[in-house]
Amino acid sequence: MKQKLLLIAAVFFGLLAFFLTYQQIKTAKQEVFGLARDIDLIEIIRPMSAGDRIKQTDIRLKRVKRFNKRTTKEVEYSKRDSIFQRQLDVPLNPGDILEWKDIKSASFQKKKELASIIPRGMRAISISVDAVGSVSGLVKPGNKVDLIGTFRFPENRGDQSYDTLTLTILQNVKLLATGTNYGNSAGNQRGFSTVTLALTPKEAEMIIFASQKGRIQMSLRNDQETAITQELQSINFKYLEEHIQDYIDGRKKK
Repeated sequence: MKQKLLLIAAVFFGLLAFFLTYQQIKTAKQEVFGLARDIDLIEIIRPMSAGDRIKQTDIRLKRVKRFNKRTTKEVEYSKRDSIFQRQLDVPLNPGDILEWKDIKSASFQKKKELASIIPRGMRAISISVDAVGSVSGLVKPGNKVDLIGTFRFPENRGDQSYDTLTLTILQNVKLLATGTNYGNSAGNQRGFSTVTLALTPKEAEMIIFASQKGRIQMSLRNDQETAITQELQSINFKYLEEHIQDYIDGRKKK
């Protein structure tokens, strides 16, 4: 009987010790997490290799808990603008939290020369543009544009319809640079007065001549659109007079 009572007492005190220990751990855990704070970090969302440049589409916000001691090794989401276009020093996988040590030091970030990004067989040609001709300065390196020219032709036939002519010169032309920005700086560069185009040697000759003889304006394309429109008209005064109603009627149908 005595041994049974001792066994029951041992089990009771064992359960009591377990309960007290559990409560103590639970209380300590609550105290610890009470000291933690939410912090927004940067999570990688695609496989990336060393040397890849970080783009906005490569990351997303990841909210985690951290203690009051401020983190220094992880890149906070609020500082994301400072890491765009910088190169990774190590490969990263989806779900990895970006740390400062993963990014190459600015002193080792080799800036590509313009010549290295010109497609093979193409040439880089710069032309002058104003705010209107550059789509209010909203075009940026990598965009595709159509080039539209307006020219004054000699009135060698005594016909005013030959005076001024507007027509599409080239379609689906890649912009290499706006001003001196050719994709190495984040965001758009405003206030530029030239754009640099990727053209074939024959296209380059034509655009240089056209830019000397008239005014060239760009029309910006959707990033995914590569189609070439075959049936385009040349607009002069006579054509405009004869077809202006067709344009008005066409807008009404849309």
